[in-house]
Amino acid sequence: MAVRTSTQGILAEENREKRKEILELLTKAYWMEIESVMSYIANSVNPDGLRAQEIVEALEGDIQEELGHAQRFAQRIKELYGVVPGSLDFRAEQTYLQPPERQTDIVHVIRGVIEAETGAIEHYNRIIETTNEVDWVTQDMVIDILRDEEGHRRLFEGFLRECEAEGLA
Repeated sequence: MAVRTSTQGILAEENREKRKEILELLTKAYWMEIESVMSYIANSVNPDGLRAQEIVEALEGDIQEELGHAQRFAQRIKELYGVVPGSLDFRAEQTYLQPPERQTDIVHVIRGVIEAETGAIEHYNRIIETTNEVDWVTQDMVIDILRDEEGHRRLFEGFLRECEAEGLA
């Protein structure tokens, strides 16, 4: 008995190459979220000093949200007949989110988060453009995740402005 395939949308045979392209973009997004989780954990534990507490609390909240994003990307990869990669395929890229030399250098952490969120926003906009008119489900999911990332960036931009106003940055 032959398996019935979709004749429309991203699951249609005619969209095989587009689906492959989207899977590659989703896999990159998955790894970006996983890497952010690792970096946010480190940067939510390591900071010291009076000004660190608010940043630590914001990152602690973001960890769960970013992990949720990774899970959503993983599920969509599976739905598109891809395979969610294992840890041996991971390649770290977020040099800007490495813990600072001085654990009181909270500005370093803030700038690193802004850089990570900006990279995610740029990548997710690319996914949205790539999925337009061919994969509405992925597009809708990524638009929702993009909203979260824009909110995260805006929050940390506010932290940076406050540090600049106080002469710390």
